[in-house]
Amino acid sequence: MTTIRPFRCEDLFCFNNVNLDPLTETYGLPFYMQYLAHWPEYFQVLESPNGVIMGYIMGKAEGSGEQWHGHVTALSVAPEFRRLGLAGKLMNGLEEISERKWCYFVDLFVRVSNQVAVAMYKKLGYSVYRQVLEYYSGDVDEDAYDMRKALSRDKEKKSVIPLPYPVRPDELD
Repeated sequence: MTTIRPFRCEDLFCFNNVNLDPLTETYGLPFYMQYLAHWPEYFQVLESPNGVIMGYIMGKAEGSGEQWHGHVTALSVAPEFRRLGLAGKLMNGLEEISERKWCYFVDLFVRVSNQVAVAMYKKLGYSVYRQVLEYYSGDVDEDAYDMRKALSRDKEKKSVIPLPYPVRPDELD
């Protein structure tokens, strides 16, 4: 049985099996600690019965007015635990937290080339709101999709009406 529980400081020393995937963004310890200190309810871990970290999600609530939203900063499941619906469970939890915080939508950024993740998010009800040019830096800069899902507060679903043109990272609100 898989357990979803709050992330703890000591988990930082136990989740390498999740972070070693080349598609997973890995951050410095201070970044993780900042999220844990500011948005602990948005930082969740999937743990196996024998204590192995199977995956995690980290996010926050941000914005103002009709742009008040939940944001997925990182979601990753270790390769050996993929295709079991675990990412969907983590996303559902983050959406529930965002509903309780009375957010209008949840958003996330995903590499355009990561078609497996894009398809999974679409299956979970997310749509591409806009394309962000050269969002990910590397040997070759890569575009991202800003994907969104409207929550119950956005009755008219205005937050997910796609932009008809791409934007640059410095144009993000």
